[in-house]
Amino acid sequence: MNAPTRAPAPILEDYPFRLTDNVRFMDLDPNNHVNNAIYSSYFETSRVMLTKDPSYGMTPDGLSWVLARLDIHFRAELHWPNVIELGTGIEKIGRTSLTFSQVVFCGGKCIASASATTVMVGLASRQPTAIPPDVIGKMQPWMMRNSSAA
Repeated sequence: MNAPTRAPAPILEDYPFRLTDNVRFMDLDPNNHVNNAIYSSYFETSRVMLTKDPSYGMTPDGLSWVLARLDIHFRAELHWPNVIELGTGIEKIGRTSLTFSQVVFCGGKCIASASATTVMVGLASRQPTAIPPDVIGKMQPWMMRNSSAA
């Protein structure tokens, strides 16, 4: 049986929302590279900066986003000290959910990629809530630019 074809590496420019961050010494594990659990924090930082910043209008009063699924593909080691680039784009908009495609780049190389699904919930009800149409309109600039998969 032949091995499946490997998907091409993500391209940072396909991700419309980007941040720069630092690898911290505390991010390292005993192998002296960034611990796998830290990547979820890198991805969270990027998603939260996009969804919680009031100027983007993606989280109306009385509503919030809850992470439902996170699938990470570790592609290379990352070491300290370093500067990383975080990329995030919306892959899919559902009735109550968003699926983000996300990446961590360092030195022009994709170190990790992820697919993250968040669900909009009412703060009082704690139940999934339909994404308001005006919020969907505000998400359009953050849609993935191409179909490079995480």
